[in-house]
Amino acid sequence: MITKENTKNNILSKILSRPNLAETLWVFSFAILTAVAAQVTIPVKPVPFTLQTMMVLLSGAFLGPKKGAYSQLAYLAMGVIGLPVFAQIPDSSVGIARLFGPTGGYLLSYPLAAFVAGYLVEKNKNYLNFVFSMFAAVLLILVIGALYLGIFFLGNLTEAFETGAVIFLLWEVVKVFAAASIYFGISKKFSISN
Repeated sequence: MITKENTKNNILSKILSRPNLAETLWVFSFAILTAVAAQVTIPVKPVPFTLQTMMVLLSGAFLGPKKGAYSQLAYLAMGVIGLPVFAQIPDSSVGIARLFGPTGGYLLSYPLAAFVAGYLVEKNKNYLNFVFSMFAAVLLILVIGALYLGIFFLGNLTEAFETGAVIFLLWEVVKVFAAASIYFGISKKFSISN
């Protein structure tokens, strides 16, 4: 006989059960890859050119929407506690203060962008859909980042979109196609998402 107590114990045991170790390692691996990609920086003000967004895209594509978002939350958490994982740019703050700086909107958009990329890629894994999914996620990062930059720092949305989005478009196109090459080259051999 199933009682209320048995049901509660069963739910509690599921909640407390260990997560899959391999999945956890992949999540943290993509957090670390994002941190490494952040160190490939061309320091331009107010927002530098980096490889971070490519890792954000790939985390969603390889891990799926939830785990991709978790990897980017882990990346942000590492930066918030003061680990040197954010792009090294002159005159920038460290730790949680970085989220309140000019690049804060971009950083805060990473979990959402990874989720969107993963969600769209899961729907259809052909090349054209993959590229569309990556562009949608990149545009999300650029729009959120530029809005944040314009509202909180520049006081001018037109200038924010020129210096915080339009300037990056060609660079982002290159990263999207590089991500597609990496994804299709690796995903044929390995499967790390559900």
